[in-house]
Amino acid sequence: MTASKSSHTMRNIGIALLALWSIISLIIIVVWATSPDMKGASECNNNLKKLKERFAEEKDVWNKDRIALEELVRQGRTNQSLLLTRMEQLKSQLLALNQSLESCHQQNDMLTMNITALEDEIELHKAMEANLTANITLQQEMIELLKHNVSQAGIELQSCTSLKEAAQNLQTAAEKQTQSCQFSKQFMQKQLEKCKAVPHTSPPNNGPDGRTAGAVMLAVLCISFLLGPSIKCLS
Repeated sequence: MTASKSSHTMRNIGIALLALWSIISLIIIVVWATSPDMKGASECNNNLKKLKERFAEEKDVWNKDRIALEELVRQGRTNQSLLLTRMEQLKSQLLALNQSLESCHQQNDMLTMNITALEDEIELHKAMEANLTANITLQQEMIELLKHNVSQAGIELQSCTSLKEAAQNLQTAAEKQTQSCQFSKQFMQKQLEKCKAVPHTSPPNNGPDGRTAGAVMLAVLCISFLLGPSIKCLS
């Protein structure tokens, strides 16, 4: 728009200068023609001819300048149209840039919010990690305690197994001793029956026979000696 106004002003100035030059030339011719100290007709004609030729040259120059100015005006209008088109393009680009900048601001706000949320989540994960570390430490302590308890249980199991084996051995020995006591009892019962079956004879008016009394005493001692272990087993 500014280029168009400048071209239009230059054209007007050029036209005004050419018109002023033409008017000044005509005034000079008129003054020259009406001057009191007029020269000769031939000289005036020559001067007039020169002035006409000069006027024609100036007119040609003026026409060329006018054509050039008109061409400049056309070119200025073309440039103005191009500049207006370019300005519209730049306006569109500026609008797009403003929209892109607004979108970037919104994305920046969203990224800031996301960063804040991620930082909060990181803090939460750190707290969870600390809790998990404490739980893992506690579980490791529990595992060590359980290992110790398992070791103690293994030792107690071995002790119980040894006690069981010892009890089984004692039970076996007791069973064998019970069987031995039963055999001793049976044997003593047989011996007692044999002692009961021995005949007792006492001659009249005489004291007991020495051999018979000795045999009886021997049988009693044998029975007492044999019955001692049997009574212990039965008790």
